[in-house]
Amino acid sequence: MAALKLAIGNKNYSSWSMRPWLALRANGIPFEETVIPLYTDNPADKQQILSFSRAGKVPVLVDGDVTVWDSLSIIEYIAERYPEAKLWPADVAARAHARSVCAEMHSGFMALRNECGMNLHRPVRPVALSADALANIARVQEIWRDCRTRYGANGPFLFGGFGAADAMYAPVVHRFRTYAIDVDPAAKAYMDTMMALPAFQEWSRDGLAESLVIERFETV
Repeated sequence: MAALKLAIGNKNYSSWSMRPWLALRANGIPFEETVIPLYTDNPADKQQILSFSRAGKVPVLVDGDVTVWDSLSIIEYIAERYPEAKLWPADVAARAHARSVCAEMHSGFMALRNECGMNLHRPVRPVALSADALANIARVQEIWRDCRTRYGANGPFLFGGFGAADAMYAPVVHRFRTYAIDVDPAAKAYMDTMMALPAFQEWSRDGLAESLVIERFETV
């Protein structure tokens, strides 16, 4: 069986690429990785992205004749293709809860995204944040607390074992760290769990090793 192929952007900056990459790597699912530089003036970089998907964005997963784009859609596909990874909880109610918090991350938290862009190279320091961004931060911590309270007996991640929800919220862990966000003890404990995950550490090392600098993301 041919290996999965995953096209991603710069690991230093691409939060959306991190999500399905982590879902695969943390579960030991083999795949071929193609890193395509984003936001460059090189037409070849854009053309390479288009060669994977006409949507013109990464990440993109290719599995033989199947092409899946969009982070959450890729994670859903991985969950169906590799049910042994248990990316979604087995319990119906817990699975609905996990899908809800993933969808909330997928479509929300715009102020946090805009004001605290992912940038692993950035020196750790706080910035002045809007009321909307602070509300986003409070909501993320509320989600983490609630999940850990309900499902913490089953393991150290949001729904016990590492799953789709952890992959979807992984870039927020980096954002909270990089922008020196003050979090409650429960959130800090969860962040420590994620940062100790070998796959999370591997992505972080790779991102820090990148030399490409995107100026528009270096002004915050």
